[in-house]
Amino acid sequence: MKAPMNRRGFIAASAASGLAAGAAAGRSAHLQGETQSENQAGPGGGAGRLKQSVCKWCINLPLETLCEQAAEIGYRGIDLLSEGEWAVPPRHGLICTTANGPGNIPNGWNDPANHERLIAESLRLLPLVGEAGIPNMIVFSGNRRGMSDDNGVQACVDGLQQIMPEAERCGVTVIMELLNARVDHGDYFAHLTPLGVRIAEGVGSDRFKLLYDIYHMQIDEGDVIRTIRKHHRHIGHYHTAGNPGRRDLDADQELQYPAICRAIADTGFDGYLAQEFMPKGEPVAALRSAYNTCAV
Repeated sequence: MKAPMNRRGFIAASAASGLAAGAAAGRSAHLQGETQSENQAGPGGGAGRLKQSVCKWCINLPLETLCEQAAEIGYRGIDLLSEGEWAVPPRHGLICTTANGPGNIPNGWNDPANHERLIAESLRLLPLVGEAGIPNMIVFSGNRRGMSDDNGVQACVDGLQQIMPEAERCGVTVIMELLNARVDHGDYFAHLTPLGVRIAEGVGSDRFKLLYDIYHMQIDEGDVIRTIRKHHRHIGHYHTAGNPGRRDLDADQELQYPAICRAIADTGFDGYLAQEFMPKGEPVAALRSAYNTCAV
């Protein structure tokens, strides 16, 4: 199987045109998804309390094909899409669950030199994301580059607070992803949940949350279920993958996803859990298996 696009390259890709045509359909699909029963069984056989979606970048299928197959399995949306792609999921009864936001992984909100650019692009994107019916927009802390925790947290807070009134007006949740700094994203600043919580508490808005990536946090801190239970009110979105290797959620990796997903559901979480693994084999079969694993 051809290797999937690197995530960093996917996020940094230029946004294409075509947003307006999908905005009304996006709102319609979003409302339809929100009223669907949380315990409805999907065609894949799973029934559960969590709404699931799929990250496009790590699945080696055309977006239209992925949407068609994901809808058949029972998924509710597609995660991490750029502006020109937002119109595609609604054509298949899905939504884009997270829009790619401004900036990239190493150059984020912890550097005040980035603020003018990030704020301007956020203020442009947020109304469009809200109009398209997309619940989340992703952002990144950026790399540490020798800065202290206190300085990095304060810089993130200072910058993000300037876009939160617009996020609140548009009904969009800005989610900052927690990424490991040991294996995949060396020197990334927001690599531990308590550090992300400090940022969330400083921003002080219900429209700012953390994207808790289970794979990444297993690498840098472990203790996944206890952390979810302790900090769930600051978590607005989840990503999955097997560790080690960011592969399928199968018996060859160490994370116990049924238990983790039960813990998430038990917190009353009503957002999305997005599959973000690179399948070892045929992608549709892998996505079906992962859906059923997480349908608790």
